[in-house]
Amino acid sequence: MKFSPVQKLLGSIPNRLQLAGGWIDQPFVSKHNPAPPGSMVVVQIEPNFRPMDRSGIASGTRQIAMKLWNGKLPSRPLDELVRELYDVENEGKSEPSGSQDMIGLIYPGVNRLDYDFAANGGVFTSHIESCNSPKVAKWLSSVLHLIPVEPRPDGYSPLGLKNLKPAWVAKLGQSGKICYDAIVKMDVEKLGASFSLNMKCWETLLPHVVRHPALRVDLMPILRAYQKQYPGAMYSGCGGGYLIVASEKSVPGAFQITVRIAQK
Repeated sequence: MKFSPVQKLLGSIPNRLQLAGGWIDQPFVSKHNPAPPGSMVVVQIEPNFRPMDRSGIASGTRQIAMKLWNGKLPSRPLDELVRELYDVENEGKSEPSGSQDMIGLIYPGVNRLDYDFAANGGVFTSHIESCNSPKVAKWLSSVLHLIPVEPRPDGYSPLGLKNLKPAWVAKLGQSGKICYDAIVKMDVEKLGASFSLNMKCWETLLPHVVRHPALRVDLMPILRAYQKQYPGAMYSGCGGGYLIVASEKSVPGAFQITVRIAQK
């Protein structure tokens, strides 16, 4: 296969999107879940654009993977690759990245990641449910619209304020279940609702995810405007990044991604 100059520049390791339920992969969150497991959704996407750094697309994890594996995912068990990449990225870190970053880059298709603090200390999943249907992947690619907002700035941390109320942790984990179910049923209204529930959970549990003195953009008015006009919207990560809008109609100023599924 002959690669274009852009393909050579970007490399073949996929990107990933985090959808509803993010943060449930962190043990400091999942240990407060009264109804485990809690779920979140990650989607592997084609690396056909260069993401903004520090924008919730796991670009930092991908850079490590590119160096570790010379630009290409090895042909080894996926769970083995996840743990290898997790160990390399988090060596010596006091606040380790969640394993969803690694899983999203390595597992093809749409994946519901179930986290239970009683299993693997909440660091790794208790179960992964995957969908690699070409029909579902095509539909999801058509209804996800990304609007660049702003990368998280230097000096910013989302962890300065924690209100880890068990009822809201349970809702966060439920938003991932709703999201995955909506995707496999190709229900854009339910998908959008899961995005909006996810954002309400983030705003409640970790307020600095969306409000922080270092942020130069007031994220909430933007979010609410798109939530009112479309089935739902959420940010790609803490501090903004991209606004991900769920809509069967076009969204001005947005671009679309291509979901990558397992190759037969």
